Amino acid sequence: MHKINVLVLYGYGLNCDIETAYAFTLAGANAHRVHINTLINGEADLFDFQIAAFVGGFGWGDDHGAGVVEAVRLKTRIGGKLIRFIEQGGLAIGICNGFQVLINMGLLPGFDGDYTDRSVALTFNDCGNFRDEWVRLATSPDTPCVFTKGMTEQFDLPIRHGEGKFYAEKPVINRLIENKQVVLQYAQPNGTPAEGKFPYNPNGSLADIAGVCDSTGRVFGLMPHPEAYLFRSNHPEWTRTRERYARRKESPPETADGFRFFQNAVDYLK
Repeated sequence: MHKINVLVLYGYGLNCDIETAYAFTLAGANAHRVHINTLINGEADLFDFQIAAFVGGFGWGDDHGAGVVEAVRLKTRIGGKLIRFIEQGGLAIGICNGFQVLINMGLLPGFDGDYTDRSVALTFNDCGNFRDEWVRLATSPDTPCVFTKGMTEQFDLPIRHGEGKFYAEKPVINRLIENKQVVLQYAQPNGTPAEGKFPYNPNGSLADIAGVCDSTGRVFGLMPHPEAYLFRSNHPEWTRTRERYARRKESPPETADGFRFFQNAVDYLK
């Protein structure tokens, strides 16, 4: 079987493309870093890929708001192609700045297959400053998201953002929950809901939402950075964890929770 081809967009302040491409390569895919101009000018064909990754960073310096300029450029130039790409079975993941792009384009939450309506927002953190820290996350086994299939219900990932507060009108939040499109939520250290408490919920996101998917589960966006936690040694408590494994005379897993997102995507398409 041919390998899965992954499009990893980069350019103009995006800075997580190398790590994201490496994660997909580690998962067994062919990851291609493609400059955004190459894609929108038609020099690269979106339909040569099965997965599109919108990476983290600070696209265009977040000058008009996080993810705004990139979303406008993509939607204006190739918005129709992106929708067809999804409708034809392609996967899309947006991480941090990429999540903001998917939201601003209307590709999420994608209610009833509508990938044009913008009904949610990611806005400034309630704390008023940029957050760079590790957070505890909880996920539900009932979500259709292909990126989180079979993952543990609690795990840690790092965040680094200034505009990560997930906001929508109450009926939209309720619909996301009822449709099981809320994939990740911020949690307290014991795994219970953060209930909006800072710093467990680092940005004030409504319903503690850290990541959502569309109704098919093939379009997924999240504020935390899974590409920054591919190996256990990436975690700040790694030495303590390693010692616990050593005392039990066990070998720790080679890869970490962040890697599962990428492996799940590749395995799904295989």
